[in-house]
Amino acid sequence: MLKKLTVAVLATLSTAALADINVGVSVSATGPAASLGIPEKNTFALLPTTIGGEKVNYIVLDDATDPTAATKNIKKLISENKVDVVVGSSTTPNSLAMMDVAVENETPMISMAGSAIVVEPMDAKRKWVFKTAQNDAHMATALVQHMTDKNVQSVAFIGFADAYGEGWYKEFAKIAEARKLKIVASERFQRNDTSVTGQILKIMAAKPDAVLVGGAGTPAALPQKALKEKGYKGLIYQTHGVANNDFLRVGGKDVEGAFLPVGPMVVAAQLPADNPVRKSALEYVTKYEAAHGKGSVSSFGGHAWDAGVLLQNAIPQALKKAKPGTVEFRRALRDAIEGSKNLAGAHGIFNLTPNDHQGFDQRARVMVTIENNTWKLLK
Repeated sequence: MLKKLTVAVLATLSTAALADINVGVSVSATGPAASLGIPEKNTFALLPTTIGGEKVNYIVLDDATDPTAATKNIKKLISENKVDVVVGSSTTPNSLAMMDVAVENETPMISMAGSAIVVEPMDAKRKWVFKTAQNDAHMATALVQHMTDKNVQSVAFIGFADAYGEGWYKEFAKIAEARKLKIVASERFQRNDTSVTGQILKIMAAKPDAVLVGGAGTPAALPQKALKEKGYKGLIYQTHGVANNDFLRVGGKDVEGAFLPVGPMVVAAQLPADNPVRKSALEYVTKYEAAHGKGSVSSFGGHAWDAGVLLQNAIPQALKKAKPGTVEFRRALRDAIEGSKNLAGAHGIFNLTPNDHQGFDQRARVMVTIENNTWKLLK
């Protein structure tokens, strides 16, 4: 009798375990992109552990800013942890490395990387991939508008020698050409470089009115420091990839006065009361700072929060069609994420479609400058 009872209990526990929703996460918590991955990792601890009446498990792995490690992570999450969805990674190269595994296993994936190449152009592979960071085109448009407002005629570009840098150059160059901005120099550097003196000297020789640094995290401070060291007097722009306190700490006085587009969450408290993102952005900021201290929040954690927003909206819909742990549930979850409409996140309002797996509009960016080692909203 006891044996039969034990078997029955085990069967019940097994059934309950199968009902859990498993969310696999790969972030760059170490390596060059650690300033992105750490706040993302911290944010998953703030997400709800019950959605639609079902328990949610977040399995978080570190890929050390290495595409090979990111690939190993997603394979492990899918084969061993039997996840229903994967969130990650922090960077564009890592996210691109993960995509093939996601589509092969029909597992929806939500990237937190910046480059639009993660979800564009839409094809059979990207059908399974979504992203929460603003596309480069959103940010580049705001940036070019600011340049033209400042009467910038010529600009130089220095960016990462990877998919992030190339994606940014492509989008920026396209919009700059349309607005009659002349790009007089284009240089690249590695995320782990310790000097960019050669590239900066070439840029200085071209005498641009402004310089755009196409980098993310703390490594993006290096070109700006070099420009200041060499006495550059023009305007300096950064991308939204630097919007965290680690960049401010590493850059120090050398990054003062830089201009950049950011998600509205970065300056949530400075947004006007009628801004449609203010309420949702402040909700995240309040929860993160309650856990990690005043001023600890960063743009990148907001991308993880918004992945949670998408899942909280989509999971109840998917549960109506299938049980977690099945391919049918993963397909239903993919469809539900794609159907997200008028959904307020920390960085914007999501309106996804079969051809737009990012879903933000102009409400997902504002221009800021760095003033007194913090972000100041430009009116």
